Amino acid sequence: MCGIVGAYGPAGTDTSWLSEAGAALRHRGPDDSGLWHDQARGVGLGHTRLAILELSAAGSQPMASECGRYHMVFNGEIYNHLQLRMALGDAVWRGRSDTETLLGCFTQWGVERTLRQLVGMFAVAVFDSRECRLMLARDRFGEKPLYCGYAGASFVFASELHALRSAPGFDPAIDRTALAQYMRLSCVPAPWSIYTNIRKLPPGSWMELTEQHIITRTTPPLRRYWSAAEVAIRSAREPLNLNDVEAVGELERIMSEAVSGQMLADVPLGAFLSGGIDSSAIVALMQRRSAQAVRTFCIGFEETGYDESALARRVAAHLGTDHTDMIVAPRELLQIVPQMVDVYDEPFADSSQLPTFLVARLARGHVKVALSGDAGDELFAGYRHYFLGPRVWSYLSVVPRPLRHALAQTLRALSSMQMHRSPVGVSSLAPRRLGMAGDTLYKAADVLECSDLQSVHQRLVSYWWGQAVVIGSAAGNGVVRETSWPQLPNPVEQMMLYDATTYLPDDILVKLDRAAMAVSLETRVPLLDHRLFEFVWRLPLRMKMRDGRSKWLLRQLLYRYVPMELVDRPKMGFGVPLAAWLRGPLREWAEDLLTESRLRQQGYLDGALVRSRWSEHLRETRNWHHDLWNVLMFQQWLGSEHQSLGRWHVTSCRR
Repeated sequence: MCGIVGAYGPAGTDTSWLSEAGAALRHRGPDDSGLWHDQARGVGLGHTRLAILELSAAGSQPMASECGRYHMVFNGEIYNHLQLRMALGDAVWRGRSDTETLLGCFTQWGVERTLRQLVGMFAVAVFDSRECRLMLARDRFGEKPLYCGYAGASFVFASELHALRSAPGFDPAIDRTALAQYMRLSCVPAPWSIYTNIRKLPPGSWMELTEQHIITRTTPPLRRYWSAAEVAIRSAREPLNLNDVEAVGELERIMSEAVSGQMLADVPLGAFLSGGIDSSAIVALMQRRSAQAVRTFCIGFEETGYDESALARRVAAHLGTDHTDMIVAPRELLQIVPQMVDVYDEPFADSSQLPTFLVARLARGHVKVALSGDAGDELFAGYRHYFLGPRVWSYLSVVPRPLRHALAQTLRALSSMQMHRSPVGVSSLAPRRLGMAGDTLYKAADVLECSDLQSVHQRLVSYWWGQAVVIGSAAGNGVVRETSWPQLPNPVEQMMLYDATTYLPDDILVKLDRAAMAVSLETRVPLLDHRLFEFVWRLPLRMKMRDGRSKWLLRQLLYRYVPMELVDRPKMGFGVPLAAWLRGPLREWAEDLLTESRLRQQGYLDGALVRSRWSEHLRETRNWHHDLWNVLMFQQWLGSEHQSLGRWHVTSCRR
């Protein structure tokens, strides 16, 4: 795991900037750093290293091919690199790093064939000095980040936006469409970044820049080597005919192979363990393959409804892991809130970023690599809205739209406090089996006016619905996605695939990568082995959802290692009590960021609308904590951004 940065054009020969950009990525790779540049061709590559495999200088980057034609920087891990070495034949190796293996594959096989052969997570840049081509590629699911775009006359790229802000000619203009998407989704979705001229390379894609692109300041078209959507749609046409026992056995075999491959490391390794289905299954398979007790880590909270630590301890004791947990007091958790803008290099507002950062920091005190159970919800139908969305739409689709509109207007006219206080109120009209009570009814009012399942899904997972909170955004009131709604026959699978190609890479994997890399911890996600994804999508939905329960198949596998009573419980999530915090210990901090004069002066958000929701939240007439958290994280980021840009401007003027 590392940080990479580089440029093609005039900035590629600016070693001062490359060094400064590398320093901004030092947290991603504190063990070593390096630069390479070609003055004549105008290209430069920088690297900061977190040494995991081949700890000697033989694994240092930037790395040149044996023939000297290719130079490469690479962030990630290739789990099948030993098998790839065997496939390359009689190549001569200088060390044991997967970086060298990857470079050998590019040299012998070319880009497209190599990318299709890889099992792993990666963001990679390779320069071909003979053809004067710069090639950038990203892993299938987007575990590793890669930002790129033009700064002045140079095409620049980096693992994080921090590294690009000081690039010569960098334009810090904020993309208001991207900002509007962030306000809806709590993250900036690919291919956007918060900056107008910088984009994210989408998962499963690569691009090739030539001198002509640099001269004309154009960006080459993306090339796809793998697509989750294509795999899922193709798999639906080629289902596997397995009975329950056979399916569990095959799942165990494929997951075991994925876990075993991701346990490869020359440094101490452990895992996050919440006590839930996903992380418990990963840890169980790890412990089965380990001669020693696996190191496991969990964060707990004093707030009863948010604490999973006792459950994790029980699972750890049963599996025999070497378990470490820490109960976090609200004061300690609140202290790190302002730090989050330094951890996340663009606005990010998934509030589980706080416990994710803390558990990563806890683990880093003992290990250098941690396996995570992320992606189980998208793969095995774990989210509640997979049950709720289709069921709600089946009811609503038969109700005339004028009637739905009238009911929606009625719901909006009532406050959540009035509903709770009324002994026989509107909340009693909502089917309790749908989970519609209190504040959820306000979301239900919007759902009532949806025109199809896609809009129902987007309403269930987004904020600031129907409100143009961002001034001057082309996105208007809706959600803009470049990912189309999946063409699958089953509505639940449509939602699962949509989340796997949007929410997973844009939110979940960003949260994990930035939180872990901020403390120089490598994280790995076995459930994102693409072979596992392809297998699971060939199984019928009843293998994932059965008898009203999610993750059916994964549960059956886990029951082979952990008693049912230890892990069968309602899904808790990994959240924090935001609503109460914003009315209590975070109120002063929030009030400072949400003053109407400040919002008006900045000119990005509708100050009157934001203040209205803040007032309603403080009066407890509505719980607007998620919407407000999106605003607060942007406001905090914006203040930090202005300070950083000012500092870099002064540095630039002094050169």
